[in-house]
Amino acid sequence: MRDRDPEGRPRSARPRDAYGRPLPYGAPGMPRVPDDYAPTTEQALADGRRFLRDGLPFNAHEVFEGRWKCAPEDERDLWQGLAQICVGLTHLQRGNGRGAVTLLSRGAAKAQSYGGAYDAVGRAASGLSQDSDPGEAVALILAELPG
Repeated sequence: MRDRDPEGRPRSARPRDAYGRPLPYGAPGMPRVPDDYAPTTEQALADGRRFLRDGLPFNAHEVFEGRWKCAPEDERDLWQGLAQICVGLTHLQRGNGRGAVTLLSRGAAKAQSYGGAYDAVGRAASGLSQDSDPGEAVALILAELPG
């Protein structure tokens, strides 16, 4: 059963490893992005880039998901797409090539539909395969991400 806040909304209190996998309660885990994190565009890009530089695309996904939840309607597909790309990178790190390609493709389409500088992020993500080196894939997306 998922953790819930006093209003009944799901929360992520369970500790996680560097790849976002749940750990047993009480185990030391990676620091998490708070559930109520609501960054500006600039803050989301800066935090997302920092996590990607550290090789932590799962945490970058949480950042972009935080922006997606509070962004204006016309930006939500972009942030959802960036979050999906980061989950795809996480799947590459975990050795799940098939899941990685699925999420990278979905995220790439959303990022590319937003256009501008994000078209390059989408093109980079869509060029990755299930056999892509995870570290190189993270570096590629980081190099294309504006900010």
